[in-house]
Parts: sequence; structure tokens; C-alpha cells
Amino acid sequence: MTIRIERDSMGELEVPEEALYGAQTQRAINNFPVSGQRLPKAFIAALLTAKAAAAKANAKLGHIPEPMGKAIVTAANELLASDNFMVHFPIDVYQTGSGTSTNMNANEVLATLATQIYESKVSPNDHINFGQSSNDIIPSSIHISAAIELDKKLLPSLAHLAKTIREKAATVDQYVKTGRTHLMDAMPVRLSQSLTGWAVQIEQNISQLKATRPLLRSLAQGGTAVGTGINADPAFAAEFARQLSEITGLTFTPAESFFTHIGSQDIAVSLSGQLKTTAVSIMKIANDLRWMNSGPLAGLGEIELEALQPGSSIMPGKVNPVIPEAAAMVAAQVIGNDAAITIGGQAGNFELNVMLPMIANNLLNSIEILANITVLLADKSIKTFKVNEARLEEALARNPILVTALNPVIGYLKAAEIAKQAYKEGRPIVDVAAEQTDIPRDELLRLLDPMTLTQGGL
Repeated sequence: MTIRIERDSMGELEVPEEALYGAQTQRAINNFPVSGQRLPKAFIAALLTAKAAAAKANAKLGHIPEPMGKAIVTAANELLASDNFMVHFPIDVYQTGSGTSTNMNANEVLATLATQIYESKVSPNDHINFGQSSNDIIPSSIHISAAIELDKKLLPSLAHLAKTIREKAATVDQYVKTGRTHLMDAMPVRLSQSLTGWAVQIEQNISQLKATRPLLRSLAQGGTAVGTGINADPAFAAEFARQLSEITGLTFTPAESFFTHIGSQDIAVSLSGQLKTTAVSIMKIANDLRWMNSGPLAGLGEIELEALQPGSSIMPGKVNPVIPEAAAMVAAQVIGNDAAITIGGQAGNFELNVMLPMIANNLLNSIEILANITVLLADKSIKTFKVNEARLEEALARNPILVTALNPVIGYLKAAEIAKQAYKEGRPIVDVAAEQTDIPRDELLRLLDPMTLTQGGL
């Protein structure tokens, strides 16, 4: 490999000849061979977008020449338009807790490209990073990237899932199934009622995620090193937010307190907590689908999920609920991500949180995998499953819990006696009730009608 010599405040260092980055990035590559995992593309894109907004703000405020500002913006846009720009950002997630290595990586890459465009030296520290610190640009990029991914990916995906569930519910409203509590037979429900419950879960998550947006769009930018705004124009924070809003189409604002946004990650922790709640909802839906699909002979077999692939390398004909299983694993990962983010949020030591790269990585991973799996769950499980009406009716006919409907007529104790006999003898509840009460069979059939029982009331 051909190398060149780069210099920084710590001295000389060998850097690959073709690399756009410089010495500080190379030091980080050398220092952190930890996971081989880079920060997410969405985060780097947000960081580059923030650098473009900062260049525009600094040029407008007169702190860098306007042509230089335009060169920096052009460099950032060219990177973002490239399919492989991540090749220039090789630093491991597990690095310095402030993300300084990644900030300098961006500064160095942009300085190299902007120098070529500007045809005069553009400094990574003095120009690209003017009025900024890793301590405010990295927390800001966490918020920017999460805000963009939330609006462009996760919320639309969740809306699609909720819509798909409600559309499916409308097509299965005529089916009545045995309800289950404690995994035991309970009163009947319409299949549409179960699905509507799922839809409301997802819609509630959408509402709660939307409620995080105002705080998520408030930024640390302008606080610089410790929150005081040292070396930044007092007008920089507001101008940066204005420029960023214009670029992204989202409304960003300066933080009420830079100290809060730099010294803590409470907003990221809060968002992660709501992502965890969404994951819990996804887990519930996935498990319900798996249980209802179980069998098809020895399980519940109430529905048949779309067959997507062979289910076994040794058992021919076996088909598994692969999408709900994938959804359950995604939910587990998001819950795990939240645990790490929660611990990361506790690492706000005085004026700086020092687990920022991990928080950024886990937060964006949760958003991405939730967005992806919800579309698959909607399109390849819920939209396409078939109802096994015969199995539903078979279970309902033998469900002694239907006797609950007779409580107001014959009392709880007599109803329990009838239910126990029906269980013991494996007979339909209507037959036993006809023998044990003086209620006419026609009246019993009316009182015990499963569809009527799904409508509630006395």
C-alpha cells in the first residue's frame, strides 16, 4: 500500500495515499480495532449535513469566506450523493466517548475535498470545525439523524403496519374465535377485535413517537466545548438551526440549555424508551401470530401464515412462521439496545456525556430494524394470512367457558358445575346446560351464540 506522511498536533503519521482523511483519523483507526463496526450511514450523513449547515452559517456571519463556505457545502453534497461515501469513515463505533475521532474524520475528509474545490487550503480545525466542538456537533448529529430517520422511515412504516392491520380486520370481522387468558380458553372474540387491539397498540406508539419530535429537534449546536459557547458567534446557534432546517425540511431549534444537551443524553434515552415500547408491541403481535398459526395439526391452527420458505433441513414439508420470528428477534434487539442506551445516558459526567458513539449506533439501529421489520410483518404476515374457519368453530363448539353467559340466569356456582361436567365429558356446553337447567334449547342457543357474546353486555 502506498502511503503519505500527515502531521497533526501529536506529530507525523503514515496515512494511505488515497485516503481523504488525515492523521487524526488514522490515529483513531490505529487506536480502536474493537468491533469492525462503523457508525451508521444515517449518522455520518447527518454529521455531513450539519457540517454543510455550519459552513453556510459561518459564511453568512462572516467567519469564513463565502467561496470557502460554498466549497465546503459542495464537498459535503458530493459525498452525500456518492453511493460509497462510507469508505471514507472507517472509525470503529467504540472509540472516544465524545465522538471526537468521528468529528475529526469528517473535518479532515471535507477539508481535503473542499481544498480541491476552493483551490486554496481549507483547514479541518480552523475552517470546517469553526464555531464547533465534538461536544456539540456529535450530540447534535445524534438528534438530527434520529429525527430524520424517525420521520422518513419509522413513522411511515408503523403507519403502514397499522393501516394493514385495520384493513385485514375488516376482512375477518365475521370470524369468531376462542379468546384466551393465561393461554387458557376464555370467552369468544371476533378475530377483527384481536387485530384492532394490535392496530391501536401501533397507533399509540406512533402518537408517543411523534411527541418526542420537538425535543429531538432541539440541538446542542452552539454550546461548543462545555456549553458556554466559547469560540462560537452568539448568533451561530440560531443561524445553524435555520440553515439546517432549510436543508432537511425539518424544523430544528437551538436547545433551551446547551449544558443539558451536552452534559446529558436524556432525550435520546427517552426516544429509546419509546422505541422499546414499540418493540414490546411488535413482540406481542408476533407471538400472537405464531400461536394462532401453530400446528397445523397439533397446535391451534387458527390461521395459516403465508409459506415463504422450507422450514427444516431434515423434516420435509415443514413451514415455519419466519417473519414473526424475525420480528420477535428485532424486538429483543431493540430492548437490548435500550438497555445499553440507558447505561450510556448515565455517563453524563459533569459537562459531557462520554458514550455518544454507542448511543448513536444503538438508537439508529433500533429505528432502522423496527422500520424494516414492521413493513415485512404487515406485507408478509398480516396482509396474507388465511383463516381456518373449521378449527375456529371446532374449538368454540367445545368451549365450556361459554357458560359465562348463563351467569345472570342460573348463577356462577351452577354455571361452574355445568362447565366442569362439559370439560370432563368433552361435550358441548349447550348439551350439558340443556340437561342441567330448565332453559329451552332454543333459548340456550341464543344465549350461547358466540357472535352475540363478542358484543358484550348482559
